[in-house]
Amino acid sequence: MATRRGFIATLAAALTVPRLSWADAGDPAFLAAARQGEDFVLYGLGADGAARFHVPLPARGHAAAAHPTRPEAVAFARRPGTFALVIDCARGGIAHRLSPPEVRQFNGHGAFSADGTRLYTSEVVAETSEGRLGVWDAAAGYRRVGEWPTNGLGPHELRRMADGTLVIANGGIQTDPADRTKLNLATMRPNLAYLSPEGALDEVVELAPEYRQLSIRHLALGPDGATAFAMQWEGDPAEPVPLLGLHKRGAAARLCPPDEAEAWAMKGYAGSIAWAGARIALTSPPGGVVHVFDAQGGFERAIRRADVSGVAPLGDGLMVTDGTGAVSRIDGDGDGLAPLQRFDLAWDNHLVAL
Repeated sequence: MATRRGFIATLAAALTVPRLSWADAGDPAFLAAARQGEDFVLYGLGADGAARFHVPLPARGHAAAAHPTRPEAVAFARRPGTFALVIDCARGGIAHRLSPPEVRQFNGHGAFSADGTRLYTSEVVAETSEGRLGVWDAAAGYRRVGEWPTNGLGPHELRRMADGTLVIANGGIQTDPADRTKLNLATMRPNLAYLSPEGALDEVVELAPEYRQLSIRHLALGPDGATAFAMQWEGDPAEPVPLLGLHKRGAAARLCPPDEAEAWAMKGYAGSIAWAGARIALTSPPGGVVHVFDAQGGFERAIRRADVSGVAPLGDGLMVTDGTGAVSRIDGDGDGLAPLQRFDLAWDNHLVAL
């Protein structure tokens, strides 16, 4: 009887231990990878741009995925990568280290299911760049439980939509697994692929043939079920092309050019994308510019900032990071950047909103 009572007491004590939440990690609003001297780190940032926590990374990071309830973030290596670290953001340690299966490589992005029980990871078959979506049981120590084809080459960012559908940016590029040489620029076929929560293919959307060398890279979701996508041009550099696209399921994709005077500004490269209220923003590190569009894809304005990189929604405005270590805000109708913080580091490509 004493043993039984002891067991019940232990169980009761375990059940009363409060579960950690994002509040225990300082209530960060964003996650961002950075290079700090010779080291690499993942930061949690507040809505004011101040640091809430930071955790070292073993190599250059790219993007991160935040668990919807637990203070856990999965930091992904820059593609092609072989590590994804599950970080305990409240305690500052590494909870799990994920490795792709043999002949697979992580491709920089991931997303959780709405209930946080599953993690989905963007991956490629190393030799062919065929896309795979890795499926991990986040409720059982991040055990890998399967994989699904992404129905394209070189998948990069993926997002979970409100109904659980997964939308994947298949960049269309086959790369050498060792040195990332691009092998198929003449025959690229980028697409958006929509998968059900069970992995079934719902829809594939390709661009018009004249835009087949626009590699679809990054995604932002609108409030009405629309997907905005940012692209990188692999064609003739002397030809300016739109780098923003919009899509709704069941319809064709629509490309959204900037004003003619801004057609060259991004140098064919959109790095990050965010949808905030009635506006969509694209950043270009090589162009040193943020392009802001309305929700219908109409160009509004350009904001200059050297090495601008990450962008994420901040209410009806936007939070922006850059390679000089600055964290800035763009107000809803603002024409420029309002500096918030500056760090002695270089922010990497993405700013992930929690």
